[in-house]
Amino acid sequence: MRISEKARQFTESVIRDMTRQAMQHGAVNLAQGFPDFPAPEPLKLAAQQAVGEDINQYAITWGAQNFRHAIAQKFLACQKIEIDPEREITVCCGSTEAMIATLLALVDPGEEVIVFEPFYENYGPDAILSGATPRYVTLHPPADAEGDWSFDPTALRAAFGAKTRAIILNTPHNPTGKVFTRVELELIRDLCVEFDVLAITDEIYEHILYEGGEHISLCTIEGMRERTITINSLSKSYSVTGWRVGWAIAPPELTAAIRKVHDFLTVGAAAPLQAAGATALQLPGSLL
Repeated sequence: MRISEKARQFTESVIRDMTRQAMQHGAVNLAQGFPDFPAPEPLKLAAQQAVGEDINQYAITWGAQNFRHAIAQKFLACQKIEIDPEREITVCCGSTEAMIATLLALVDPGEEVIVFEPFYENYGPDAILSGATPRYVTLHPPADAEGDWSFDPTALRAAFGAKTRAIILNTPHNPTGKVFTRVELELIRDLCVEFDVLAITDEIYEHILYEGGEHISLCTIEGMRERTITINSLSKSYSVTGWRVGWAIAPPELTAAIRKVHDFLTVGAAAPLQAAGATALQLPGSLL
């Protein structure tokens, strides 16, 4: 029996393996990223109401309209960027699917994708599944308790080249907790513009920051609006990791490609949970 060459290039999920071992030994599980607080009561009630009102058939493939409009409203309130919910948002089955749909839609075999390491384990396999080669740039640990994780600008520049198609940026960062600064984002911007590279940002932890941290979305940096795909989800901020409802925000031409791939990957995210998501994004505190 033979498996694909792609599948040979990565192992099963380390997170899943560590979770099984933690359960087996009664250990504290620091591997899997799910919150230890309950989902907001209005969100749970909204999901129950949506099921009761029979919002149980397919939503629009790329996302229920009211949910997409709620995403656009939240992004405008938090990042001061106006996006078109009809042409620039794709609702997916979690940010995980949003990432692989984006890579499959926008990266060709033989191209390269830059990833900062350590990294959330999906990024490398996602690049491989899209036919690309991951290029890793090391995040170095802080020298003391007052420091922050950092990268060598020279090493980052060296990772860019003629084959580079995209860079994946996770901020706030899993697993280090690092929040990329404006200066760092501007350096990444300069390289993306110079080498004509897309930026794919995973911003799922946008509201989970150490004290003093400020999350800045890369697409708000001058020159990045037209070349950034911003990925996010309900999972962490609303403690609904099992719902699998996320989204990708991108310029219209890129969104059209992501929507095509998303349709053939999963068709669409759960309709009643999208309805509840529209409620979630309008809860007090969501638009701050």
